[in-house]
Amino acid sequence: MPVLTRDEAQTRAQLLDVHRYTVDLDLTTGDDTFDSTTLIRFTARTAGNTFVELKPATLRSVTLDGQPLDPETLTDNRLPLTLTPGEHTLRVDAAMRYSHTGEGMHRFTDPSDGETYTYTQLFMEDVQRVFAAFDQPDLKAVFEVAVTAPAHWTVLANGITTRQDDGRWQAAPTPPISTYLVAVAAGPWHSIRTQHAGLPFGLHCRRSLAPHLDADAEEILEVTRQCFDRYHEKFDEPYPFDSYDQAFVPEFNAGAMENPGLVTFRDEFVYRSAVTVTERQTRAMVIAHEMAHMWFGDLVTLAWWDDIWLNESFAEYMGYQIINEATTRYPDTWVDFGVVRKAWGYDADQRPSTHPVAPDPEAVPDTAAAMLNFDGISYAKGASALRQLVTWMGEKEFLAGINAHFARHKFANATLADFIDNLASATDRDVHGWAEAWLRTTGVDTLTPAYDQASGTLTISRAGSRPHRITIGVYDHDLADDTRLVLRDRLEADVPQDAPAALPGPRPALVVLNDGDLTYAKVRLDTTSWDTAVRSLSGIPHPITRAVVWNAARDMVRDGELAPTAYLDAARAHLPHEKDLAIVQGVLGFASVHIADRYLPAEARPAALALLTDLTRDLIRRTEDGKDPGLRLTAVRHFIDVADRAATLQGWLDEGAVPGGPDLDPELRWRILGRLAVLGATDEAAIAAELDRDASATGQEGAARCRAALPTPEAKAAAWERMFSSDTLSNYLFTATAQGFWQPEQAELVREYVPRFYPDAAALAQRRGPAIAEAAGRYAFPAHAVDREHLRLGEQHLTDDTLLPALRRKLIDQIDDLRRALHARKA
Repeated sequence: MPVLTRDEAQTRAQLLDVHRYTVDLDLTTGDDTFDSTTLIRFTARTAGNTFVELKPATLRSVTLDGQPLDPETLTDNRLPLTLTPGEHTLRVDAAMRYSHTGEGMHRFTDPSDGETYTYTQLFMEDVQRVFAAFDQPDLKAVFEVAVTAPAHWTVLANGITTRQDDGRWQAAPTPPISTYLVAVAAGPWHSIRTQHAGLPFGLHCRRSLAPHLDADAEEILEVTRQCFDRYHEKFDEPYPFDSYDQAFVPEFNAGAMENPGLVTFRDEFVYRSAVTVTERQTRAMVIAHEMAHMWFGDLVTLAWWDDIWLNESFAEYMGYQIINEATTRYPDTWVDFGVVRKAWGYDADQRPSTHPVAPDPEAVPDTAAAMLNFDGISYAKGASALRQLVTWMGEKEFLAGINAHFARHKFANATLADFIDNLASATDRDVHGWAEAWLRTTGVDTLTPAYDQASGTLTISRAGSRPHRITIGVYDHDLADDTRLVLRDRLEADVPQDAPAALPGPRPALVVLNDGDLTYAKVRLDTTSWDTAVRSLSGIPHPITRAVVWNAARDMVRDGELAPTAYLDAARAHLPHEKDLAIVQGVLGFASVHIADRYLPAEARPAALALLTDLTRDLIRRTEDGKDPGLRLTAVRHFIDVADRAATLQGWLDEGAVPGGPDLDPELRWRILGRLAVLGATDEAAIAAELDRDASATGQEGAARCRAALPTPEAKAAAWERMFSSDTLSNYLFTATAQGFWQPEQAELVREYVPRFYPDAAALAQRRGPAIAEAAGRYAFPAHAVDREHLRLGEQHLTDDTLLPALRRKLIDQIDDLRRALHARKA
């Protein structure tokens, strides 16, 4: 299937003005296909040739201005059109295939009750899987959508939907929106409806999740209302659509999608099992993130995909900021951002696949190239850059520029140049120069302090080219307890510095650059500060400062400047005293997934797991009073993941509870069974019995993960066949199987599969497309195999010019991570 190029899109945009789509979908025609009829009204400015996109199972008929066109002219999902100047009407009637990979019209049957649900995910180039369209973001149009569905279903869409007398559902016409933002979700939804600010609001999930959505509905609606009100305080332009529905849908590939008036979320956000406050905070942030898109992305939309960062960076920044400002349920969201999201950005920005936050348009020549930019750079680095921009120019000026942007481009399209011009109109600062330095460059700057004892001054060296406005935290030992630190002073500094910063008084115990985490840069600690951190990290008074120091240690390990075991020792010493859950989760995750599994040689792994077992056991003991259930749950989860003996886990499973709590819910039961499978301490019979106990979709995924983890040749062969030969697994079942397959404890057992991965993944990607290709590169890659032979093998396969772009990008990143792991081992 050819991808749309930027040149083709520009040519078509110059030729066409698209007015209205009338789309009629019939979801009652069978389990494999649905009917799609599309009427497009548009104007050709001049005579010319163009095409409309469509990927049908069967193209039944096409007429242009009432005259039939030959369906056989459809080639590579493009139907050619020869146009005269003036008004035109195109009618397309087709049967379309349902998807099981989260692309187009996804269809899912819930194993819990047999009910079926469908929903659209039309991002980038998947509109053509559902209806015929001129599929590019700058050909906005009004959409009128009607859906025929089974009698007991409810149909949701971008606008308010109404059931007609003939059983069809009619959605209210939309304002002008881009094709990729059209949305339909149909099924026997469990719905909770309310009103806010004069608009209908709704929450929707599949019926089997109804009790869980009901339990959290007030929290979700409270967050939604608070965010809605806060955005109206910040933005002059009112919410631009007629309703606000949030649908939690099954087997969703992303976290959520910002369809106007109908945001779709992965339904893991409807929690079936116990979760921590940071996980609830993440759900709230995603709600705020998607709501920001109603203005930035939906009201004002990018003209071409080189500016996707404008959507995602803005929503990412606003999501964290709004939750911090508008809600009181959650801790400081910027701590979680600093520990989790920024690490995603830093890692992506140091790989060969890095790109500027705002790439040059020529660097995004087509939709395949654009799809690769949905990464930690467009989200986390871009949000960090915007946070630094707000620090530099002021929030009042930033919002003034944003509101000018909305006013000038509402229901239209805008570019980076438009965005920067509107920001510049609100300040005397050189925003254009800032944008060149921050948005058009790649890589991570590194800031390093040097303290001069004789003069009592601090200089900051910078490896990189960006200007930074930072806060320097100066800390002394607490005289009453020298394991704790007290803040002496916070200094504002612009890097590069014109002059050293004066630090009056004795030599500080700890100097932290970027205290407050307001810029995007790696920071280093001077020798005295590192010695203090090793001893007193948990005694730093504010969690955001502790997060900055932990990130510095993480970066030093990844850069080969700090031994991985030193990081583990710091975790062992300080996590038992850490109060911020986001830090505990982030540090434990890096220590187990990266250090124990990859950065240490096989012979050192048992000692690392023993250390982490002792650490998590300490955290479990610390939380016996029940006052911190989130920390206890986190400790229990990680204890399960690193356990090297089966007896304790089997005892918990048999009892149905951890002594002192918590009781084992489905998530913990599958987690324990998965670890027992890795250790060879369970079997197919036990997995089948657990699946009988939890026959849900999540149970199906848990069983797939456990079966793939069983340490027998037969289990591995069966899992490999399911992933790479059968082509029957949905996106979620593929991911679960891949997650279970590779285990560091089973390196010898699966050694033969390492070289098989590359050709098998390449063939799979060609057959099943980008979504499965991305999943194969992310989850089915043999990340545990950290050796020179695997590196050589991976580099060799990157020379294959036939690799699907989505798979190639993931392999580039994975192989670079493999190279970094080998480097870290040398430390």
